[in-house]
Amino acid sequence: MKIALMDSGIGLLAATAAVRRLRPDADLVLSLDPDGMPWGPRTPEDLTERALAVAVAAAAHRPDALVVGCNTATVHALDALRARLEPGIPVIGTVPAIKPAAAGGGPVAIWATPATTGSPYQRGLIEEFADGVPVAEVPCWGLAEAVEHADEAAIDAAVAAAAGLTPPDVTTVVLGCTHYELVAERIRAAVRRADTPPLVLHGSAGAVAAQMLRRIGERPAPEAPADGTVTVLLSGRAGGLPAPALNYAEGRLLVAASPAR
Repeated sequence: MKIALMDSGIGLLAATAAVRRLRPDADLVLSLDPDGMPWGPRTPEDLTERALAVAVAAAAHRPDALVVGCNTATVHALDALRARLEPGIPVIGTVPAIKPAAAGGGPVAIWATPATTGSPYQRGLIEEFADGVPVAEVPCWGLAEAVEHADEAAIDAAVAAAAGLTPPDVTTVVLGCTHYELVAERIRAAVRRADTPPLVLHGSAGAVAAQMLRRIGERPAPEAPADGTVTVLLSGRAGGLPAPALNYAEGRLLVAASPAR
């Protein structure tokens, strides 16, 4: 089995680690776009063009599936990616976990990039899946960029600022950007109030990995031999994981793997 994952940067690490845990025997192709990152400020047309280039580079390695490990790219480019690659290569997008979060009854906060916060896309998900549940949309200024560069001071400042915008009665936080899953415990610590139940966090990585396996007719096999390999593509060029990736457990999980055969 060979699984490709794509993003502009290291936000794909959360889904990559989830895939690795479910299928340690799978070969992985990680396709990043350091030449074009960040994708967030780009126009939808420009972002789609960058995403297609990254996806085509990954597709050249003939994966069994492609995971779009980026919320923004999923919003703007998923249809174009599927039109280009399917049915030969199933393409799985990343959607904020609003539905399972709302199922708990709330109140819920959705931490997302400023561009996504308040967007028709996110409002549509709230209307569809969180009817009747209190939902606060929290813009996280600079958090994805701080995580991308493993800038500890900037991460702390961005998390603290977003926590300050989060209503005090929130019991559940949706991590609406894949980068945020890499600092989930720091978010939990910043938002939780004293004398309250543990904060529930909902990321997308586990659900995306499980959906990918369903799409290709495979089952989880966490007991399989951990002999899956890793190939890293940087704007289409062979390379290695960006150094900041090693600041996170999800990145360190991949370090021991050899290049794909």
